[in-house]
Amino acid sequence: MLIITRKPGEKIMLGDDVVVHVMEIVGNSVRVGIQAPRSLPIYREEIWDAVRKENQAAAQATPDSLPTPARPAA
Repeated sequence: MLIITRKPGEKIMLGDDVVVHVMEIVGNSVRVGIQAPRSLPIYREEIWDAVRKENQAAAQATPDSLPTPARPAA
């Protein structure tokens, strides 16, 4: 892991396409802005973990454990 000290207004470059902007620091909280191509998904870690767990659960589901679709009313 690379640890870098930055001040508000300073930036970190990740390759040619991604820029991390340090927007502000208030107490123990840091606001960052991320400039990246739209094709690059960016998630907060807790969201990424939740999506990954949900995908794993869906991949392990057996067909008989899935709900059956409701029949339309006549």
